[in-house]
Amino acid sequence: MDMSNPIEPNLTGADRLVLKNLLNDIELDRTEKDGPTQGNGVQQSNSDDKETVQYLQALNSPGQSGFEPTVFLTWDIEDLKAHPTVNKWILQPYIKFARKIVRVETDVVMLTHLILYFPTSVPSAILLFRHFHWIHGFFHWLMQSYYVGTYTLMMHQHIHMGGILNKNFWLFDELFPYLLNPLMGHTWNSYFYHHVKHHHVEGNGPDDLSSTIRYQRDELIDFLCYVGRFFFFIWLELPLYFARKGKLGFAFRAAFWEIASYAMIYTFWKCVSWKATLFVLVLPLLQLRVGLMVGNWGQHALVDEVEPTSDFRSSITLIDVASNRFCYNDGYHTSHHLHPRRHWREHPIAFIQQKARYSSERALVFRNIDYIMMTVMLLRKNYKYLAKCLVPIGDQKQMSLDEIAAMLRMKTQRFSEEEIRQKFNGGR
Repeated sequence: MDMSNPIEPNLTGADRLVLKNLLNDIELDRTEKDGPTQGNGVQQSNSDDKETVQYLQALNSPGQSGFEPTVFLTWDIEDLKAHPTVNKWILQPYIKFARKIVRVETDVVMLTHLILYFPTSVPSAILLFRHFHWIHGFFHWLMQSYYVGTYTLMMHQHIHMGGILNKNFWLFDELFPYLLNPLMGHTWNSYFYHHVKHHHVEGNGPDDLSSTIRYQRDELIDFLCYVGRFFFFIWLELPLYFARKGKLGFAFRAAFWEIASYAMIYTFWKCVSWKATLFVLVLPLLQLRVGLMVGNWGQHALVDEVEPTSDFRSSITLIDVASNRFCYNDGYHTSHHLHPRRHWREHPIAFIQQKARYSSERALVFRNIDYIMMTVMLLRKNYKYLAKCLVPIGDQKQMSLDEIAAMLRMKTQRFSEEEIRQKFNGGR
């Protein structure tokens, strides 16, 4: 890792603490090499871990004075408190109101974003169908492109936790995705069936339809085949997967909702306005399908060649702005696979608490890179860049930049069917 890089100032507060904690471990490790410390380095590290965890837990605990909900993604509460009038008369009353609406009191930001989407995306789409104009269509698509990453990860929380709003508002919580999902490029309920009921069951293994293990993960042609398979065939392959597993109810529902979504889009195209449908429904769908696979490739391209079934070794952790500030800590992908129902604000805490296990398992942690750029750099075979982004933990601290680059290259190798049989199925 390039230690000369300063800590990105736009990281979330939790990410800054996590990264400072890891960098402190690296510095303590170097200090111990320079001279005897009688174990003071380990004690200092443990003390820092405890303080970091306690501070982050207080931020997440509504009953504690340090509690701090997330209200906006771009700004932290401490930024807004610099404006006392805004804080007293607008921010605090809104937080008090919103905490009663959301499912988890930290998640005020999710109500904020629902309030953002309904007065912008919905009326803009309606207006396009009533009075289409090419310029409006283009800017509507740009707006949805800006929204979709954050919205998708909000829905990621929704599908794992069974909703994001207080159960008193269960009906709205159940119904709003049927309106907003198509506008963002999601077909109805497909994200739930593919991600929760399929991907997390198979865990990037041989039966995972979005598994990366059969591909050479730094080759463009393999990547295009991977994206193309999902893009053109997931509508058929997912129901067939459920049928093979004997889950006929899931098979029927996955097929029904996917086909119903296509039928809805076709109806709007033929009967209302093909121009508006193109910008409101078709382009977001095509864009999201590609984006999901670009992201998943970045999340699961670096798979351990010795123990690929380990969640610590088949996914990665990112400490970056795009994934964690704007996409609900999506960078903590290893933590998510270890505990899929873990709340997004708990990931930094869980990471620090399990830091020793991450180290012993030789997990991979990166900074200042998101999943899209991870995919881009892998396809460019720019392993030196990736090595500079790696935050070394455990034995990785002793490795040179060239050794780290070689190690990362090894983890993109395609698994043969024989290797898959041996490593995933115990030789059966």
